[in-house]
Amino acid sequence: MKIELLGGCEKDELEKRIQNIAAAGKLSRFPGNVIEVLESCNDYEENLKLVKRIIKMGHKSIIEHDYLVFALCDVTPIIEQTIIGYRLTSFTIKSRREVDFRKAGFYTPEFRNEAGEIHEKNEELKKEYNEHMKMLFNTYGEIVDRDVKVEDARFILPYSYHSNIIMGLNGRELEKMIIALRTGHLSKIPDLKELGDKLYEIVKEKVPYLVPNIKKQEVNYNTGFEYLEEIEKRPEIKILDKTNMISYTPNADDVVLESSIMYHYQCDKKTAKEILNKMVEKDKNAKEKMMYEIMHKEERRELEQVTFSFQIPISLSILTHLTRHRMHALLVPEFLPMWDMNNYLTPETVKVKANDLYDMAVKKNIEVKEKFKSLGVYEGDLVYFYLGNQMLNAVTTMNARNIQWVCRMRCCNKAQWQIRFIAKDIAKQVSSVAPLIGKGLGSTCVTDRYCGEGRECCGLIDALLEADKKNNN
Repeated sequence: MKIELLGGCEKDELEKRIQNIAAAGKLSRFPGNVIEVLESCNDYEENLKLVKRIIKMGHKSIIEHDYLVFALCDVTPIIEQTIIGYRLTSFTIKSRREVDFRKAGFYTPEFRNEAGEIHEKNEELKKEYNEHMKMLFNTYGEIVDRDVKVEDARFILPYSYHSNIIMGLNGRELEKMIIALRTGHLSKIPDLKELGDKLYEIVKEKVPYLVPNIKKQEVNYNTGFEYLEEIEKRPEIKILDKTNMISYTPNADDVVLESSIMYHYQCDKKTAKEILNKMVEKDKNAKEKMMYEIMHKEERRELEQVTFSFQIPISLSILTHLTRHRMHALLVPEFLPMWDMNNYLTPETVKVKANDLYDMAVKKNIEVKEKFKSLGVYEGDLVYFYLGNQMLNAVTTMNARNIQWVCRMRCCNKAQWQIRFIAKDIAKQVSSVAPLIGKGLGSTCVTDRYCGEGRECCGLIDALLEADKKNNN
């Protein structure tokens, strides 16, 4: 693992970054305009003292003006899945849909016992682990060689493989990330702890205003699940058959339309309802026309007034396709305690062309993981046995605007098949309770007769436009 801060590292760059933050902290109480405030912050040491003092008082919004970009080289997807959950952080990640990963390399932990100390058989365990990981990568290569696309072959990849990421975030998010990775339950997983430590070492030199607060807040804490599990024994994990809507805003279509009338006319809800009814009396298609305008305007805040909650069965390989839509309230089970590894998915193309290789590798992986567990290996070191095919149930709540965005991206024929099925399921279930909103859900070629894929277009837009032309003649 190699972590590097990209830019902002030279002395003059560092001083300029601190100057900007200090000016942000000074602006609200300093006479004059923002340029004058900036010019007054001309002493680096004084600026740093000011920033630290303001942060200590709890006013952390000023450090959101410091934006940092990191290169994360050869980190595991365990790290990837964890940090993508930070919704104010930006990521670019090497695609497993496009790149052959058979030579990507993998992470090997120092195996610990249940007390968290180095296992007495650590070297033997590492040797067996490395041989096993090589077998899984070789199996991946053999599956690809059987003419299975890498986007389906990747379901056999272990969660030890090396991922590469460019990550951008502000100072406030960086502080939260370092504290979470270095303390509490996340620190039980070795490479998460290592990432937190490496980021902290960079922070001490390049983001010095964060150091006192990180030291102050770094305390071990429980997850909150301890109390829950004292009350009720953990049930058997059962993966859903398909996406399930678990709650929604009643009369969502009317709520959206009435909210639009309320803010446009500055009237109360009762009056808005009356106006909407009068519109329908004059034009039976008024609701449909109005909803179309709302769903195609630049700002679609009305759609944010209604929400829909779902429980979604999804594989680890595809989880990032959901997580990266960061403006929804996503709950993903933590990597620990370990899930039931018998809950896994086999892509249809693999079933046809390489099921023997795939099935053998999956069973062997569970066998080796169980052997390590029986030898008393610390659970945090077993997470690298997860495969991309591991299934889990995620829970999320989205507003209608976010659902529209997800469907525009994920209902597209170019989207990965599992997330496409999920998105279409979501669109179908929303349509069943909010049909007007539902009409605006789908890929852009269906809803807007537009495709932004250019040369890589699947061709559906041409068929739709031709059908429209025939219908209009």
